[in-house]
Amino acid sequence: MLVRWDPFEEMNRLHDHFLGGRGLAKQAFQVAVDIREEADAFYVDAEVPGLTSDEVKVDVENKVLTLSGERKVEKEETEGSYRRVERQYGSFTRSFSLPETVDADHISADLKDGVLELRLPKKEAPTPRKISVKASK
Repeated sequence: MLVRWDPFEEMNRLHDHFLGGRGLAKQAFQVAVDIREEADAFYVDAEVPGLTSDEVKVDVENKVLTLSGERKVEKEETEGSYRRVERQYGSFTRSFSLPETVDADHISADLKDGVLELRLPKKEAPTPRKISVKASK
């Protein structure tokens, strides 16, 4: 059994409602995300099939990592009508609070085969030090 542990305190700003319209409905959709921790970094894999690197945005501000983008309808059919539309179109946003151990200045992102792969390297842990106590006279 695979147990997924999310080290981030997720702040999901996804609005899961239809934005209206006829024909192909435009809606917000949720991007599936896997997060794993290794000794050197956290790794985030987000499913964004059909999107290009220009259509996906990754931001870090105030220790919050935000993934966002939009999947647009390529063409709307003028003849015939759809009986069922299961592919999701519209915009998405996922936000995660970053742990103190993440080095936000060195986060990298790569889009490969419909999966956005993020590497969030860890900072080196501060080394403990002893502080000598002086005797006052």
